[in-house]
Amino acid sequence: MNAAYEKLLGGRSGLIGLLILGVLLLVIFPLGLDIFRLNLVGKYLSYAFVAVGLVLCWGYGGILSLGQGVFFGVGGYCMAMFLKLEASDPISTKIQSTPGIPDFMDWNQITSLPTMWQPFHSFSFTVLAVLAVPTLLALIIGMAMFKRRVGDVYFSIVTQAIAAILSILIIGQQGLTGGVNGITDLKTLMGWDIRTDSAKMILYFVNAGLLFACILFGRYILTSKLGRLLMAMRDKEERVRFSGYDVASFKVFVFCVAAMFSAIGGAMFTLQVGFMSPSFVGIVPSIEMVIYAAVGGRMSLLGAVYGTLLVNFGKTYFSETFPELWLFLMGGLFIAVVMYFPNGLAGVYEKQGKRLIAKFSRKPKAAEPESVKPKAAAKPDKTDIAIDGANLEASK
Repeated sequence: MNAAYEKLLGGRSGLIGLLILGVLLLVIFPLGLDIFRLNLVGKYLSYAFVAVGLVLCWGYGGILSLGQGVFFGVGGYCMAMFLKLEASDPISTKIQSTPGIPDFMDWNQITSLPTMWQPFHSFSFTVLAVLAVPTLLALIIGMAMFKRRVGDVYFSIVTQAIAAILSILIIGQQGLTGGVNGITDLKTLMGWDIRTDSAKMILYFVNAGLLFACILFGRYILTSKLGRLLMAMRDKEERVRFSGYDVASFKVFVFCVAAMFSAIGGAMFTLQVGFMSPSFVGIVPSIEMVIYAAVGGRMSLLGAVYGTLLVNFGKTYFSETFPELWLFLMGGLFIAVVMYFPNGLAGVYEKQGKRLIAKFSRKPKAAEPESVKPKAAAKPDKTDIAIDGANLEASK
């Protein structure tokens, strides 16, 4: 029990952090926001999956990936393919030249459903694909890079190139992927209308639950021997390698876990927003996702969630209030965080939050009874001192 308490919850301070985040996401937001804003928060939380994965990959593993949007997009496209096939039944698409296929395929003169789309008629296969396809892609990339000891800035450049290539590929294959518009007009999930307010509320709680599951799994990794090895590899990789550990395999593993987290976030984004497009796959969204982790604190799983919420709330507020200046305001926010909070929001909590918790949780000392208190020694009188001095002279 104690081992699970320490590994999953992170001890007392970790439990308090989880409870605070849980109250915020599961109580305050649902009760205080209308359904539109709550759905917006759900979209933000889907990005938080990527930020949590980056804490494992970048913060502890030292692997800065600037292409996490690739895995986010792949997971989102897998879910969107299933939803689009369900929305493209022969009755709903009877006005098309070829009923029963997605509308963008009909616009591109495709007369039959492509082979790669066929398995996505099954929801079970879709869930498996959301988890397996991005993880397999990360495995291939990781084996190709880490086994050849490609790391640091070179790995970041390679992941950027992969994000650009995939984005161009999706846009170019318009008949298969919907092109620049993406896959849109998603309506139901196994006959359940995901556009209603009640469905959006349920999907929000499912999203939050999956996010907490990923946080707990990430915390289990970090509190295990693997977590200690990741930190050792980040600081002294050669020393770990000379100790007999296969550094490349550990890097591949944590990179795959981060990719799987990102894919889950992409799938939940598609369900809550109702579309998926290549604009979430390229270089720019991937860099933004790194900023989420940096603002929250790249060494804190919970901080990554807060960083994601803060940055996206800032984007929404500034773009609504100052439509011409919001980019400059966001840039100022990032500069301020880097200059004054180099460890992100988690660093602020480490300095101030824990101090407050310790202050309020400290038990006051009980007052001692009068009989127990030691009595102060009485000060000698000047007369006594003089008598003692006279006696001393007489004895001489």
